[in-house]
Amino acid sequence: MKNYNLTHLKELESESIYVIRELAAQFERPALLFSGGKDSIICFHLARKAFAPAKVPFPLVHIDTGHNFEEAITFRDDLAAKYGAHLIVGSVQDSIDTGRVNEEKGFNASRNVLQTVTLLDTIENYKFDALIGGARRDEEKARAKERFFSHRDEFGQWDPKNQRPELWNIFNGKKAVGEHFRVFPISNWTEMDVWQYILQEKIEIPSIYFTHERECFVRDGVIYAHSHVIPLKPTEKVEKMQVRFRTVGDISCTGAVLSKANSLEEIVEEVAATRVTERGSRIDDKRSEAAMEDRKKAGYF
Repeated sequence: MKNYNLTHLKELESESIYVIRELAAQFERPALLFSGGKDSIICFHLARKAFAPAKVPFPLVHIDTGHNFEEAITFRDDLAAKYGAHLIVGSVQDSIDTGRVNEEKGFNASRNVLQTVTLLDTIENYKFDALIGGARRDEEKARAKERFFSHRDEFGQWDPKNQRPELWNIFNGKKAVGEHFRVFPISNWTEMDVWQYILQEKIEIPSIYFTHERECFVRDGVIYAHSHVIPLKPTEKVEKMQVRFRTVGDISCTGAVLSKANSLEEIVEEVAATRVTERGSRIDDKRSEAAMEDRKKAGYF
């Protein structure tokens, strides 16, 4: 096996732990947004390191669309049980049932955008004043604009043109009543850093990240997992494929990639060779040129 014990990973780890400890010091009711995806798993791993030997002093929050991958949900529940973490689940289905949001219809319908209302309602219900997110600047151009401490106004909205400077990693968490912050401790990590760190630290991840056989279909060049939540067009054909997922989100907007990577070492090698960003298979980012930034301004992750 190749030696992935890289010095820069220790530097990134140290920076991230510093950010997490700053969050704990400056805010009264923080939480960690947790989806069962690799980035939120790393954030939880870093939080455990930051406060060891004590437990992580804030809850995990998952905004469940009801259309998530079963592997990610099972992993989420198992991890919370293993480490005795307090898990809070905000349900998009509840938001639909109570009339807070209207579900999209049609072949390209997705619940992904509906998460924003459920997230903001969950923040209000539990009075969270800061939420850790696993977003990274290399993922998408809107996320590249974020600070470590990202201010949200009383409506949960983000103004990319009015952000606070963070010179010398001095973070300003001052806020008015009703406002909150999103905190991104792994902002400076790349996808390659994430996978090398998972390999180095031997971090458990959902099986969905490894190559497996799954019934899929292709739409507009994207490989989708066959599911009852995505209606098939008459010309679309379901067939078994060897795939894995580079990113895990709502099943209706998350594409798979053809792959033979059955181990962490093989995933690292595959990522090193790819020229397509991991969010290149996320259809929610392609609804418009500024799809991610528009969602973030409204209060999205």
